[in-house]
Amino acid sequence: MSTAPETPDFDAASIEAVVIGASAGGIEALNRLLPELPDDFGAAVLIVVHMRPDVPSLLPELFGARCRLPVVEPNDKDEITPGTIHLAPPGYHMLVEPDRSIALSIDPPVRFSRPSVDVLFESAALAYRERLLGVVLSGANDDGARGALAIREAGGHCWVQDPATAGATAMPRGAIANGAAHEILTLDDMAARFAAGIGRKRIGANR
Repeated sequence: MSTAPETPDFDAASIEAVVIGASAGGIEALNRLLPELPDDFGAAVLIVVHMRPDVPSLLPELFGARCRLPVVEPNDKDEITPGTIHLAPPGYHMLVEPDRSIALSIDPPVRFSRPSVDVLFESAALAYRERLLGVVLSGANDDGARGALAIREAGGHCWVQDPATAGATAMPRGAIANGAAHEILTLDDMAARFAAGIGRKRIGANR
């Protein structure tokens, strides 16, 4: 269960993008959450998972086989598409540009990670402001805590996985400790919220 009531200023229909950060234990969490996204899900989804930079990612195929939404590993300058899951490619920071396109960067690692959750979250906070939902999942360091706080300070909303349910607790604990979390939720709670829909429903999506 949530440890706090849903904040009254959170309007799920107004959300235009969902950014998700995960590390150790995060793939299991994503496997629980992403298949719950309905095919008329209105928001774009952008995800950073810490992974080795020298090994091609199998996540697009893994999640693509289980999800109703298309799953892509974007190229630099690709447009961010509503109702699509965008996975950061290994070895690249993934940023949101002011025009809401993707930028890929080989700048130095942040919090020992490239891609970095903080880099995605901070850039998305500037682009989407109050129309952004940030989600911090299981992970073994506190990458994402600073970015989650940036989302909150920009007017967005932050969910954090309950550390008691996380395979690795450092990432969610970091986002709780600095006051970024609006709500601390189990994966089942998050899955139910996602299934109910985030963002305005896309016209013409298959039901």
